[in-house]
Amino acid sequence: MRFSPKTIGAASAVITVVIWTSFIVIARATADPSRGVTLTPFDIALLRILGAGSVLLPWGVWLVRSGTARGWLGVSPLPWRTTVLTGFFGGLLYALLAYAGFVYAPAAHASVLMPGSLPLWTALLAALILHDRITPARALGLAFIVAGDLLVGGASLLKAFEGGVVWKGDLLFMSAAFCWSVYSVLARKFALDAVRATIAITTFAFITYVPAYALLVASGAVQSRLGVVPVGDVVFQLLFQGVGSVVISGITFTQMIRSFGPVRSTMITALVPGLSALGAVVFLGEPLSVALFGGLALVTVGILFGVRAASAGAPVKIASGGHSARGTAGKRSN
Repeated sequence: MRFSPKTIGAASAVITVVIWTSFIVIARATADPSRGVTLTPFDIALLRILGAGSVLLPWGVWLVRSGTARGWLGVSPLPWRTTVLTGFFGGLLYALLAYAGFVYAPAAHASVLMPGSLPLWTALLAALILHDRITPARALGLAFIVAGDLLVGGASLLKAFEGGVVWKGDLLFMSAAFCWSVYSVLARKFALDAVRATIAITTFAFITYVPAYALLVASGAVQSRLGVVPVGDVVFQLLFQGVGSVVISGITFTQMIRSFGPVRSTMITALVPGLSALGAVVFLGEPLSVALFGGLALVTVGILFGVRAASAGAPVKIASGGHSARGTAGKRSN
């Protein structure tokens, strides 16, 4: 059966939004210590890397051996400098910071601060590294995003004086978004292909994190709960965090970019903050406070305003892959 390009694009958009939304809700449900025996951020990061690596590393080996890529270590299809640089920010730091944030802060905060601050960090880094121009209209959209982030994160920071810890998660979410923005801008700078870039960052994360994790657990410096939680939960995290969040969403986002273009695609993914916040309320029982709702509204308006400003400007050149497309579009959720 052959589907029309419109059908494929629509299906890709739905899958992308569902995975990005589910990522926030599932990661909080998995890492929240108040829910009993849960996996640690180190455990979840390991399963993400192993799950993605089970698909992408053999793919990388095939690309290198077939002669379609120069390769590094016989696995990464990109040169070692590019692999290390992009893998450090996009493959390693992003995952560790994001999963650590879910230990302290609710999913609704992540809904605002991770996808919400991505356009902000990406615009600033693109201006610094790529010499992109921030137009007045785009600056206004970024101002809405900053206001929304401050409304959510500022409230948590004030409660720090009362002994609260949510602010730690908020800072970790913002840091994770910054790391992904660095990766996105680098992918755009180097005009990286989506598949090869994803294989490269997974390669770097695998060869650095897996041995380090094993050593830290063996020495007792880091506690692992992989042997405590049910096997079904471990398998689910391998499939969702690794294959789903990294591999499948990367492919579907790329197809969505090809079907709808960067501007319309970014408008579609602007649904993620609202949907994930709603999912946190429905599935996790999290409260939706006035400050949180206001921050969510400001961030969403800022994203949409910035996208509209971008659509009125020059066309954005998209590389052939999802990660470079993410960097160009200036928006990424997970």
